[in-house]
Amino acid sequence: MAGNGPVVVIGAGLAGLSAAIHLAARGREVVVVEARDEPGGCCGSAQTGRYRFDTGPSVLTMPEVLADTCGAAGEDLENLLPLRRLDPFYRLSFHDGSRLDVVAGAQRMAENVRALCGPDEAARYLRFRRRLEAMFEAEWSSFIDADMTRLRSMARPFALLRLAAAGGFRRLDRFVAGRLTDERLIRAHTFQSLYVGLPPGKALAIYAVVAHMDTVGGVYFPASGGMHAVPRTLATVAEKAGAAFRYGVRAEQVETDSSGVTAVRLDGGERLAAGAVVVACDLARAHQGLLPGAAGDWRLRRPRYSPSCLVMHFGLDHRPPGQAHHTLHFGREWAGTFSALTAGRPQPDPSLLVTCPEPDGIMAPPGHCTLSVLEPAPNLESGADWDRLAPRLERRLLGRLADLGYGDLSEAPRRTFDPRVWSRLGHSAGTPFALDHRFSQTAWFRPTGRSRRVPGLHFAGMYTAPGVGVPPALISGRLAATRILEGSR
Repeated sequence: MAGNGPVVVIGAGLAGLSAAIHLAARGREVVVVEARDEPGGCCGSAQTGRYRFDTGPSVLTMPEVLADTCGAAGEDLENLLPLRRLDPFYRLSFHDGSRLDVVAGAQRMAENVRALCGPDEAARYLRFRRRLEAMFEAEWSSFIDADMTRLRSMARPFALLRLAAAGGFRRLDRFVAGRLTDERLIRAHTFQSLYVGLPPGKALAIYAVVAHMDTVGGVYFPASGGMHAVPRTLATVAEKAGAAFRYGVRAEQVETDSSGVTAVRLDGGERLAAGAVVVACDLARAHQGLLPGAAGDWRLRRPRYSPSCLVMHFGLDHRPPGQAHHTLHFGREWAGTFSALTAGRPQPDPSLLVTCPEPDGIMAPPGHCTLSVLEPAPNLESGADWDRLAPRLERRLLGRLADLGYGDLSEAPRRTFDPRVWSRLGHSAGTPFALDHRFSQTAWFRPTGRSRRVPGLHFAGMYTAPGVGVPPALISGRLAATRILEGSR
């Protein structure tokens, strides 16, 4: 079955939902198959008593990508899911007791830097900010918002020269330290490398664009319903555009013949005829039975996974006074913490990301709130004994939170996610961050978005380019849909 046959999308995460919207809006017959009982995938939720926690990404940047996804079906994001821009985007709290609020506007931010680091560093910050903008402009259209399924996608001399001129092929820590001198400000613009699974000393400076996205572009949050409201909204848009959803059903195998994909067989034996398939779930696990052998990708022969994380979610009967939505508590250690993580050991003095949204009456009862704490941690491939390690790290984290002024949370309603839990939720190596973004797993070198030997088989999600994060996942879904609509089998 070729041409305009039905499209089956496997996985109702952000990438799968994006693909479904773009395809259905263009008149294609679309069926989304999702093993869980609701949309979301990595952007999920969990209930504990009267509290509901976001279990996926807590940082939403570049809302225009989300708006464009809804706009593909003629829907206005502002009407469907109002977003509010956080102020501050982050509160950065340092071990010496100082802090820096990351806020909107170059001059306003420079004033905060001036108050913390002095006028000379504020001037350096403004020059650095312009370099971040140049890096972002050099990368966006050519390497992030672009289809990387062909090697020639990388061979863009002018774009590569622009990126090199912006410093993109240096190491991130050297790139930042060559322009800023205050260690606190350097940390503020390099911690984002962990989002792509690498320490600042190993990440390329091209990933400074992540710092640009959240320190310059801004961080947003749904006005109500938490981050899980994003996939719920996208599912509504997809259904309105004509896509059908099959929840609580697992795809067992993608069936093929000499012409390419023909169907998707479900766990109950039912076959969904398909002219094209978008696999938008954990790609490493998909190659363990879901996909035909001919779909094998050499890029996954020796996958290098990102570190994982320990996340503790708490239900509180009050919101801590003066608490920012996102607070990053830096530990005293820096280089040593990355060395430990790279070696597969818990960080000796980890930095913690604390997320405490404004109450909305949905995530918690009136007057109550949720508080989530993330600590980077080794993934399951590290060999760490998580049955012994998890209780120790939980106790340490509770003690650290008490020392930071959050009080004794040991009796608060809570839900904990560690690598064992991430693995049970379907994440290879027990990490929700997929493959890291070393050069050999970036752009064309990342697992392909289209199978060359199985016509009609496409891939989307954080295992493919452009990679991990909310905007990249949405982009990957759009790219998969575009290939199908253009007839790439």
